[in-house]
Amino acid sequence: MRRMVCETRLNAADFIYPIFVAEGNNIMKPVDSMPTVYQYSIDNLDQILPQIADSGISGLLIFGIPEKKDELATEAYNDKGVTQQAIRYIKEHYPDMLVIADVCLCEYTSHGHCGVVKGDKILNDSTLPLLCKMAVSLAKAGADIIAPSDMMDGRIGVIRKMLEEEGFIHTRIMAYSAKYASAFYGPFRDAVGSSGNLGKSTKAVYQQDPANSDEALWEVGLDLAEGADMVMVKPGMPYLDVVRRVKDEFKAPTFVYHVSGEYAMIKCAAAAGCIDEKKITMESMICCKRAGADGILTYCALDVARWLKEGYNY
Repeated sequence: MRRMVCETRLNAADFIYPIFVAEGNNIMKPVDSMPTVYQYSIDNLDQILPQIADSGISGLLIFGIPEKKDELATEAYNDKGVTQQAIRYIKEHYPDMLVIADVCLCEYTSHGHCGVVKGDKILNDSTLPLLCKMAVSLAKAGADIIAPSDMMDGRIGVIRKMLEEEGFIHTRIMAYSAKYASAFYGPFRDAVGSSGNLGKSTKAVYQQDPANSDEALWEVGLDLAEGADMVMVKPGMPYLDVVRRVKDEFKAPTFVYHVSGEYAMIKCAAAAGCIDEKKITMESMICCKRAGADGILTYCALDVARWLKEGYNY
């Protein structure tokens, strides 16, 4: 009876799994602050890709970690860069796998910021051409969806224009539209090495204030008007009110990113014996879906898909 009248249901296809690809060979390095999450070199991607392919989830979100970083993130738009090579590998060996490519400079800059830095200022307009070059390079490598996560003003419009000028008319854009200046990103920044050199500037100058939700609607509206095909709210659980407002207002495909800090808290609390990991994880996911998310990006994706396949009744 309870299953029959259930209002919200989870399906493996609701989920996208983020992966970290590191430049080098024979790398399968644990991310210390994210239990069971690893950095993989391209030659070790087959340690994780078959699991993704067999899970029934919709696809993966890829983040690259280059050996060389500089102030202008040149490896981000290097056609032979680690992320581009990884995408080509995935598309060659798993052609039906949906690949979403993160577009942001923070994994590739020596200072860890998402844009060009001069002194203690983030230069929005100087960053846009670099994001365009990165988006085109990733699309050329085979990415199905481009996901700008930098939060620079106007980037969706210029990326859409550049993609179409270069002939990538079928490449979709998943915009990180409501990305908050959150402390929940800490483990991710450890994973990609972007946390140590931020200097005097903080990411709060271009990410949203956690106190604001009207601002999120404004940002989402701008991104959709500029050509985004789908939008995202990030982080997840603490911002489900924003997810609901976005979905109600725009009716556009809406995603939520259940981020590294949220994942780490569940894993660490479970390891300490404080919570039931499976029940807490599944409740968290159903809450994201109930709030209006059409899809959920989460490091729990493979666990959730497995539990659903086993017949878990949330």
